Amino acid sequence: MTDTAARAAELLKDHRASIDRLDAILVYTLGERFKHTQAVGRLKAAHDLPPSDPDREAKQIARLEDLAKEADLDPEFAKKFLNFIIAEVIRHHQQHQS
Repeated sequence: MTDTAARAAELLKDHRASIDRLDAILVYTLGERFKHTQAVGRLKAAHDLPPSDPDREAKQIARLEDLAKEADLDPEFAKKFLNFIIAEVIRHHQQHQS
């Protein structure tokens, strides 16, 4: 292996290690987020509140789009990602109301 190829292999290894750490952070962060949204769902169910809050969801989407722009992330991707999370949260809230 040439020095250039060896250096490229080392850089690739470093990038992949960073990606693996970030994936773990994402999974644990989502787990923590869902713990809180499930608590919200139980609270809503206990007080007969609706499982979704369209005003809050719209504000959160706008906020996430702004954060995505600041982070140099495609805002459309961020919006789709948050919509996916919101749909899962609403599903959890609906389960608490059953």
